[in-house]
Amino acid sequence: MSASPYTGDVEVGGPPHVRELPGLTISKLAVSEMANNAYLLRDTATREALLIDAAADPAALRALIGDADLRTVVTTHGHWDHHRALPEVVEATGAVTVAHAADAADLPVPVRRTVEHGDTVAFGDQTLEVIHLRGHTPGSIALVWRGPDDAGVHVFTGDSLFPGGVGNTQKDAARFTSLIDDVEQRLFGTLPDETWVYPGHGKDTTIGAERPHLGEWRERGW
Repeated sequence: MSASPYTGDVEVGGPPHVRELPGLTISKLAVSEMANNAYLLRDTATREALLIDAAADPAALRALIGDADLRTVVTTHGHWDHHRALPEVVEATGAVTVAHAADAADLPVPVRRTVEHGDTVAFGDQTLEVIHLRGHTPGSIALVWRGPDDAGVHVFTGDSLFPGGVGNTQKDAARFTSLIDDVEQRLFGTLPDETWVYPGHGKDTTIGAERPHLGEWRERGW
């Protein structure tokens, strides 16, 4: 029986959704009462893996990792709900912790590598581009994977971009302006419409589905 098509619509306590792309496997799992998304990226050729947001439920994350060679854990931002399982995952795997310098002090373990806008993070034969999106937190980042032509572009946005809007800025006008400016310039301004968006909570979307609503988001202020 063939695997079900990937939708990204996962539920806490349910199985991960797995997406097979040329050279890369993406496994999405929802964990915790906050329904955080954790993403395991595995390089097909080397089995080397990278985890985005060790959010919670170390046992579930260990099961997700399985026999993959986890070398790196990237935390998209410093909010507590995105790194509660980080100490256990790092202890079990020895993975290198990665986060933006501005949020590194908020993590529960030392960050072995800090990154800035424009840096890259490699695992196996794959490379992720770091996009700094200021506003939800000072050091929030997105990660972009550009596959071969038939694989497209994929972006992991943490809590900076969701279906229907940007991340929460607690009604702070300056933070909202900073975030939506960065999202518009650094994501919508550089990525094609077919780019698949994997957020830190909830369902996936695409750049093309969200692009027409930027003006509405600016007008409403959140």
